[in-house]
Amino acid sequence: MIEILSASALATVQDLGRTGALQWGVGTSGAMDPLALAAGNLLLGNDEGAAAIEVPVFPFELRFTEDCAFALTGADCAARLDGLPLLPWWAHQARAGQTLQLGVPLQGRWRASRAYLCLPGGVDVPQVLGSRSTQLRGAFGGHEGRALRRGDRLRAAATNHKNSASGFGLVPPALALPLQVDGVAAMRVLPAAEYPLFTPEAQQAFWRDEWKITSQSDRYGYRLAGTPLEAKTAIEMRSHGIVPGVIQVPPSGEPIIQLADGNSAGGYPKIGVVIEADLWRIAQAAPGNVLRFVSCTLEEAHAAEREIVSYLLRLRRLADYCRFPVSEQAA
Repeated sequence: MIEILSASALATVQDLGRTGALQWGVGTSGAMDPLALAAGNLLLGNDEGAAAIEVPVFPFELRFTEDCAFALTGADCAARLDGLPLLPWWAHQARAGQTLQLGVPLQGRWRASRAYLCLPGGVDVPQVLGSRSTQLRGAFGGHEGRALRRGDRLRAAATNHKNSASGFGLVPPALALPLQVDGVAAMRVLPAAEYPLFTPEAQQAFWRDEWKITSQSDRYGYRLAGTPLEAKTAIEMRSHGIVPGVIQVPPSGEPIIQLADGNSAGGYPKIGVVIEADLWRIAQAAPGNVLRFVSCTLEEAHAAEREIVSYLLRLRRLADYCRFPVSEQAA
């Protein structure tokens, strides 16, 4: 079991999301960085989609009230266990009474913005509509449908998980699967239905320019500052279904990327959609960072997804090798 010591860090319990409920207007929620979540779970021998704690605001602190293995992925936030530094993207072991502290992520031109704490078997909270993810807008799921606060106690689904181990880690996806344009972090985008309705100048600016993530960005969506994107004529649309990754353009001309807690429907024209394989890249973008968009075909999007599957498969094999003795593997 763990006890939260931070007063307010907007940390929530998230798994891979709530699927199949968009028809009722219920968004997916789930981890903003599904790759970091899956990786942390595999380090512990969990199912890839087991619930974990997503931490977007630092510092963050908690205490282990029982001996427990754990894994840290996502942002490199100078983590410490009772003051001793911990490696990111690594499996660790804590003893009852020890305190875990997550500091401010390392600074730089690109600063990752979310850390994930995975526990053996996942965080033990009830399922709601097939998911343990916190839906903040609807105030359900996760731990009492809200962000964690000081004094909250959470239990690992399997504190003495036999498949858990510590002392090994992996190469972060930012290094294993880099994607940049002229030194700027990039995301691959498929042109959307209304793309032809924007002026040639707007289309060129969309691909050419750097876009700054504004402070008006959160789990619902990222607002971008840059050259306003103009349509050829005024576009009036009825609200229609949208999913995470969709890039809408409101009347201001500055794009909004729908994210994990985004709306299930909207009426702004869509200029593109970030491919699913790159959603983790957006999740680790912090306000103030800049990014670029790269045009992508459907075939390239499928290839990118295969890269993600291959990365996780290599991790699963590594984790299995480290958890089980060679004699057991031979058997």
